[in-house]
Amino acid sequence: MTTLKEISLLFLKLGSISFGGPAAHIAMMEDEVVKKRKWMSHEHFLDLIGATNLIPGPNSTEMTMHCGYEQRGWRGLFVAGASFIAPAVLITGIIAWLYQQYGTLPNVEKFIYGIKPAVVAIIANAAIPLGRKAFKNLTLIVLAIAVLIATLLGVNEIYALFSAGAVGVLLYLAKEAKDKTLSIIPALQIFLIFFKTGALLYGSGYVLFAFLDAELVSTGILSREVLIDSVAAGQFTPGPVLSTATFIGWQMGGFSGSMLATLGIFLPSFLFVALLNPILPKLKKSGIFSAFLNAVNAASVAVIITVCIKMGMDALTDWKSTLIALASFASVFYFQRLNSAFIVIGGALAGYILYSI
Repeated sequence: MTTLKEISLLFLKLGSISFGGPAAHIAMMEDEVVKKRKWMSHEHFLDLIGATNLIPGPNSTEMTMHCGYEQRGWRGLFVAGASFIAPAVLITGIIAWLYQQYGTLPNVEKFIYGIKPAVVAIIANAAIPLGRKAFKNLTLIVLAIAVLIATLLGVNEIYALFSAGAVGVLLYLAKEAKDKTLSIIPALQIFLIFFKTGALLYGSGYVLFAFLDAELVSTGILSREVLIDSVAAGQFTPGPVLSTATFIGWQMGGFSGSMLATLGIFLPSFLFVALLNPILPKLKKSGIFSAFLNAVNAASVAVIITVCIKMGMDALTDWKSTLIALASFASVFYFQRLNSAFIVIGGALAGYILYSI
């Protein structure tokens, strides 16, 4: 049986080296828990991704909670989630303190230059086995292609996922019918702002900044400059981008503000996963829910591909970044047991070396 210590160490590691957003985090997670540790099948991992896409909150963080619950129940859920979040919160907290003291952020542009294409390669590699499991028939393939086109054209990811799920249910019902018939106040304010955001946030964690712009900048609580700097902090720290809440909370209320903001933004995810995971096996037995989840799974792979394409357009700007991406993809494809951390580190070093050429 997997121990809580093993769960904690794994997700502490992932939280320390997971750059590139939710799709990259989930790709690394899939490599660790499915390929290397055999904790679950590709198909079940995909079901958890689909379930995660149905609830608000940061997808990759919620996936860690699902994985922890699968191994050690409620304790595993909280240990996995807290371990994954901890490195990002700690690093972001230190950066927030430095920012408050000195009003500037460290220059890591050279390393980010190499990390981005490496992350694109990791995501692309993860989409391959997930796609094999998700695309069970021609209908799901067509549905995934439709979602891919829609999301590339700018349709919101969550709308695309739920629409795909609805189509899956309608097709299932049609088939069934045919078969049958044929601080207190300031402190509380900080907590409630971030709790509400965590409870309502769908799709990519980067949607967070639109929420906070409306909640904080438009109301005059925070300057847009600080919000933009918080985005930068989230970009060059590993782990979930929602740790940006730690940075913003520190600017609003110091250490206690950062802790309240962090608790507020992540608490809804713990609650949602704790409620969803125990009933997921029962829901899977429902024909309607299975049809919905199968369609969402196929759509999820399409969304991952969309993220990969969009990140690629942003990251692969010249021959050097393209070379890093190709080398990273070849490494993760041919050396299946190679830890994703080495790909990220290698990409960062290559970026540092090639940046000035």
